[in-house]
Parts: sequence; structure tokens; C-alpha cells
Amino acid sequence: MANDPYSELGIARSASQDEVRKAFRKLAKQHHPDKNPGDAKAEEKFKRISAAFDILGDEEKRKKFDRGEIDADGREQFRGGFGGGAGGSPFGAGGPQGFRGNFEGVDLDEIFSMFGGGGFAGQARGGRAGRGGFQAPPRGVDVRARLEVDLVDTILGATRRIQFSDGRTVDVGIPKGAQTGQVLRLKGQGQEGRGGAFGDALIELNVRPHAVFRPDGADLEMDLPVSVPDAVLGGKVEAPTPEGNVSVTVPKGSNSGSVLRLKGRGGVDPKTGKRGDLKARLVVTLPDSADSRLEAFAEDWRKNRPYQPRRR
Repeated sequence: MANDPYSELGIARSASQDEVRKAFRKLAKQHHPDKNPGDAKAEEKFKRISAAFDILGDEEKRKKFDRGEIDADGREQFRGGFGGGAGGSPFGAGGPQGFRGNFEGVDLDEIFSMFGGGGFAGQARGGRAGRGGFQAPPRGVDVRARLEVDLVDTILGATRRIQFSDGRTVDVGIPKGAQTGQVLRLKGQGQEGRGGAFGDALIELNVRPHAVFRPDGADLEMDLPVSVPDAVLGGKVEAPTPEGNVSVTVPKGSNSGSVLRLKGRGGVDPKTGKRGDLKARLVVTLPDSADSRLEAFAEDWRKNRPYQPRRR
């Protein structure tokens, strides 16, 4: 029969669950067999503290032990003088090789990472035997999903929520400079494997076409409508950018097709992380409704100031 689990962990019966976990972490790091190769006493101590934590780390098991319903090995205690039930090991069916202790709230990676994941690390994770000790447990299957994102999200960065077919939701960070076809890997968000190790979620991005901006490498292009007076006389006009509208100066005598370059207002170069430029192509635009004065001016111009742009 195992020793009293409170004594094994060196804690009082009134200890909180957090104190139980802290005590186990400290002792597990100290007595782990991979840290004490060939030390049979350290190995035995590690088995005992693991069994103790299997009892005390689970609140329901701890309550049953405190009430005398189970012993230090986790076996039920039958009243009436018949003693324990079917024999078992503190490490579950099959002894240490089948160990499946309860480690809720304890980061085993923190404890086992220093030992390379072998030996008892594989056992505590539900690993299988192999050359060089216990190997990592079978990893869960990766899941794949497709996420539609706005072009501006890839410029300014954003967080978008995605829902998997099993109902789970996860927030996905959209990196600056993201492109269509790029796959983001979310560690541990896939399906659970037999040994408890989760696969990853692979999120493929698809950047939606924007109503205004057109990507051109790290730059952006757009059409900027301007009125006839602004094109002829020059002036200030509002221009959209990924951050919002800004005021730009249209030079006097501007024509359709002229390009204004807004420095640092474009897309993001995924290699350098630097912003490109926003190239605004001017489009001289007439008003939607007829203007008699504009028509009279144009008629006089056509009659007295012949102008044939196609000859240019």
C-alpha cells in the first residue's frame, strides 16, 4: 500500500489545490528519473509523488480519500471488514508502463522539457515504449479551414474569429502583409490524439478584392474622381486611404490618367514589413445632372477653340 499522499508531497491536509500543484511541481523536477539516471531511489520517489498527486490533484478523489472511501492507491474501501477491492497500481492498469495519472492544472511540459521528453515523460503523457525510452503519444489530426479577410486587414493587422465544424471558435490574428494562399498554423487547436496531444489548425487566408484599392506588389492603386474645375484650376480633394480619408492637392491642369503618389499609404511588404505607396489615378468626372452653363461653355470652346486630344 502506498504511503499517505499528504506526507509524500510534504503538505498539510488543509493545503489548497494550488499548494498541492506547487508541491508536486517542485518534487517532480527534483526526483525525475531523467535527471537522476540510474538512481533507483529517485525513480521510486517519483513514482510515489506521482501517485500521491493522482489522488490529491483531483478534487473528487481527494474528497473520497479524506472520507476514507478510497485508499492511497486509489482503491475503493469497502465497509464491513472485507478490505480493498481488486488490486491495482497507482499507475493504472499494467503498472508504470500504463500510467495515466491526473495532472490537471500542472504544466507537464514545464517539468519534462528539461529532460528531452523521454523516460517517465512519455509515461505520464500516455506515451508508448520504444528505443531510447518512451516516445511521445500519437498526435491528433490537424484540421483545416479557410478564412476570408479584407484587404485592409492585411495592411493594418486585425483579429478575426473563425468557427470550426465542431462548434469551437478561435480568434485568428491576421499578420500585416498577409496574402491569399498563406496558411496560418494555430498550435494545439486541432483534434485530440489518443495520448492527449492535440493537432494543429491550419487556416488558409483568402484576401477579398477591395472596392477601392488594388494591390500592386507592396503598393496600392486606386482611381480618384475629380471634378472639371478641380482638374482645370487645381485644388484640394478628399482621398481614401487604408487609415481613412486624407486631403490631397490636385495640380492645376491635371488630366485623367495623372497619378498622385501618397508615400507610405500603400500595402505592406511581407519580407521587410515596410509600407508601400498609394498611387491615386485621377479620373476627371462630369456631374451626373446636366449643367446648362457648362454645356454653353463647352459649345463655345468647341466652336472657337478647336481641340483634338486624339491627335496627341
